[in-house]
Amino acid sequence: MARRCELTGKAVMSGNNVSHANNRSRRRFLPNLCNVTLLSETLGRSVKLRISANALRSVEHRGGLDAFLMKARDGELSPRARELKTRITKAVAVS
Repeated sequence: MARRCELTGKAVMSGNNVSHANNRSRRRFLPNLCNVTLLSETLGRSVKLRISANALRSVEHRGGLDAFLMKARDGELSPRARELKTRITKAVAVS
């Protein structure tokens, strides 16, 4: 499973550990991923996603999963989240 946030696209970064003697060795910066269940008000069901803690804060700030997905660009969403966005868009158009 990829270490990538399904909503924001935040992924693993790489850099250096730098010692006091200025020796450098490669290291990885892993995103803080959480398995969460978010409620979609438009679809009326809950959705399990693996997102970063930062994305969780953004979802809360924007007013829920539906509002976040409507504002998000398709390029940064995972295929699963993109499919969820299209379902929500269709449900909004119908009602």
